[in-house]
Amino acid sequence: MIWDDTGFLLYKNKYNENSIIAEIFTQNHGKVSGIIFGGTSKKIRNYLQIGNQLFLNYNSKSENKIGYFKIEILKAHTPTYFDSSKKLNCIASAMNLIKLLTADSQSNSKIYELINEFYLILSDNDWLKNYIFWELKLLGILGYNLDLQSIVNKKIIDNEILYVAESSSEKKIVPSFLIDKKNSVKDINTLLDGLRLVGDYMDKTILKPNNLNFPISRNHFINSLKQLS
Repeated sequence: MIWDDTGFLLYKNKYNENSIIAEIFTQNHGKVSGIIFGGTSKKIRNYLQIGNQLFLNYNSKSENKIGYFKIEILKAHTPTYFDSSKKLNCIASAMNLIKLLTADSQSNSKIYELINEFYLILSDNDWLKNYIFWELKLLGILGYNLDLQSIVNKKIIDNEILYVAESSSEKKIVPSFLIDKKNSVKDINTLLDGLRLVGDYMDKTILKPNNLNFPISRNHFINSLKQLS
């Protein structure tokens, strides 16, 4: 089996002294794992930053055996943000979510386009707010839509509008920007509340039912943002 495609690097791990195993989300073949021979060499390893977009040739003797990639850099997204630990952590978290939540070898053009959208978001002034909606869109594409507007009650307390989601076991305050999407958000703590709410939903709805651990990379991302609060 031999094919060419483009894709985003989701994960890499050293395989032996000279090679690595990589997971790449491709445009036409979904998430695919393969060996990159010489991946630790100075010439190639600079391409292999998580989140970079690659052109790749894949070769495998059979569907049951791991194949190998030959790669070329298509777009080096990640080095653009080497001076921003927050955005680097965001890239790591986003790519890890796609690695964790998508199935192997299942083509999904919506996910591929969503990764392209992700890099447009990072360059925006309201990138963090828009990234939270990006996560919600990712979950929706995967069949886990969180329709907050249908589950919240609007309350006015001390002349402030609050949105509350209640169940038999808990009550959560939903940040208003998740309901009134046009609202601008400057307060980092409000944005952190939004990230935590989406993370709680993800954990209870997807991760725990599938015996998956909450991604460490997302915790690192949130912790890097706390420094701004």
